[in-house]
Amino acid sequence: MNEKLKEFNTYLKNRRVAVIGLGVSNLPLLEYLYNLSSKVTVFDDRTMEQIPKEVMNKITTYGFEFSFGENNLSKLVGFDLIFRSPSCMPTKKELVEEAKRGAIVTSEIEMLMEMAPCKIIGVTGSDGKTTTTSLIYEIAKKAGYNAYLGGNIGYPLFTKLEQMQEDDIIVLELSSFQLMNMTVSPDISVITNVSPNHLNIHKDYEEYIEAKKNIFKNQKEDGILVLNYDNEITRECKKEANGKVIYFSSKEKLDNGIIVDNEVIKECEDRLRKHIINTKEIHLRGMHNYENVSAAIAATKSFVDMDTIVEAVKNFKGVSHRIELIRELDGVKWYNDSIGTSPTRTMAGLKSFEEEIVLIAGGYDKHLEYEPLAKPIVDKVKALILIGQTSVKIREAVEKELQSQGKQLDIYQCNEFPQIVEVAREVAKSGQVVLFSPASASFDLFKNFEERGNTFKKLVNDLT
Repeated sequence: MNEKLKEFNTYLKNRRVAVIGLGVSNLPLLEYLYNLSSKVTVFDDRTMEQIPKEVMNKITTYGFEFSFGENNLSKLVGFDLIFRSPSCMPTKKELVEEAKRGAIVTSEIEMLMEMAPCKIIGVTGSDGKTTTTSLIYEIAKKAGYNAYLGGNIGYPLFTKLEQMQEDDIIVLELSSFQLMNMTVSPDISVITNVSPNHLNIHKDYEEYIEAKKNIFKNQKEDGILVLNYDNEITRECKKEANGKVIYFSSKEKLDNGIIVDNEVIKECEDRLRKHIINTKEIHLRGMHNYENVSAAIAATKSFVDMDTIVEAVKNFKGVSHRIELIRELDGVKWYNDSIGTSPTRTMAGLKSFEEEIVLIAGGYDKHLEYEPLAKPIVDKVKALILIGQTSVKIREAVEKELQSQGKQLDIYQCNEFPQIVEVAREVAKSGQVVLFSPASASFDLFKNFEERGNTFKKLVNDLT
């Protein structure tokens, strides 16, 4: 066992430990802490009736104390260590007060990064995190590494630390919530881009940006930071970097870095440009995905040979709910892009198609601006189908743009989710694409974007 983990396990014995949030990242901790004889109290915003029975059975079997419901954190007093879930912001007054009293406030992912015996690659950004993280993981596996996938995707890895070896690779997708107050950074860090997101939870845009920057701020001099040159915020991060910076770009012919140039991804070194792969050889669609591929290449080229990287890229079919082709029916191709939870994601989706588009959009309101989405919709969309809380905002922005351009567009409002597929079936013509890319979160109707995407896919597959 690695010495850091051994020391931490010794510390945990008989300590008072709080586990806040019974989500995917914290559930494996329960058994782990029980085996170490920690004195655990579990906190969750849900009532006991809302907690899954198997989880409740585990809590009672282990003899853990618990505090559930609206004011559950009122009992957060007198703990040595607090594991917070990503959804529990470290700025909550109960956590701040308990930290002042001497508690260590951390998370499953931060402890993993503190104690991992091997190289860690972390990916964050407003868009493209999952695709880039998944591709890096596939590249590492193709190169023969024993690789672990975690963070926002994969399996919670803290409880896997005992089996990890020095030559392994950990690949993590990291959200702004996970990165807030983080005091450790991955060996190789990637920021795909930064644009306004989660402003319904973060205090402001600045807090969101600063959280993202924690992915590299604690790197050492031998760290590597991969940045999107085309995004002003990420480009400027170089000034705060401690280690080597590698840029990628789809708009500039960089002297050094990875670029997308005339449908070819190239490696640039001292103005010499070497062909890596033609974008036609990549299964993924859209310039935003070629940028994701470029970021993954930049992140792995220091420890994987380029031939292996190219082979992994060619074999990579993408991730569910990201411009995912569901089926073709009567000459119409149906795509599920449920990951389109922000205007920027949907704009990237629209750019991925040469065909005429029937766009389905709308959902939970994260207090984002929809004006930037209006022009791409007016320019590329032949029919717009709206649903959910943000449908009013999207419609107003689009109608304003239509008026300024003197154009017209058929806009349909739906109240029930199955309606969106029924209307799209009626209006879409052969040769067109139906793109479900909501530009909004899913929480008005679904627990997450995966559930939303799976529901959409079933409705489409049921069409006759």
